[in-house]
Amino acid sequence: MSTIHKNQPRKRAAEVVDEPATELVTFSVEDQWFCIPVLKVQDMLVPERIAAIPMAPPSVRGAINLRGRIVTVIDVRVCLGLPPRLDDGPSMGVTVEHEHELYTLLVDRVGDVVSLPHSRWERSPVTLDPVWQDVARGVYRMDQGLMVVLDVDRLLGEKVRGEAAPVNAS
Repeated sequence: MSTIHKNQPRKRAAEVVDEPATELVTFSVEDQWFCIPVLKVQDMLVPERIAAIPMAPPSVRGAINLRGRIVTVIDVRVCLGLPPRLDDGPSMGVTVEHEHELYTLLVDRVGDVVSLPHSRWERSPVTLDPVWQDVARGVYRMDQGLMVVLDVDRLLGEKVRGEAAPVNAS
């Protein structure tokens, strides 16, 4: 998955090894790849029975029981303004903790855990959809295109409860 830019000098092997990297869990929604820091992830699962929650915001698909804890299931497609999934294949869930509560982010597919050097991170492009801009911490340029770094705190703050989450200085 590594890209060598022609206008940048190649790094020696020792430089590449010493470069700080971030461990990320990857997942896709529609045909777009996203990632979040592995330390934010509590579990990955295929939600079987999602119980509806009356009068919940549209992004709240319902709730599941995860080892005795009630976990709110968030439809990331709705949060990102994407249409519902056309196929009836199983969705995957990435469970995260936010403000001492567990949430399962419903996504299309879970990918791999990858280690990416910070030098490959970039600010979100200005051409990124405004809805996505609000919940993106930046992007990693990959061979297959851009992988969006999802800001889970902003996603859950703004899209679930309808309030703005505090902006983290990075």
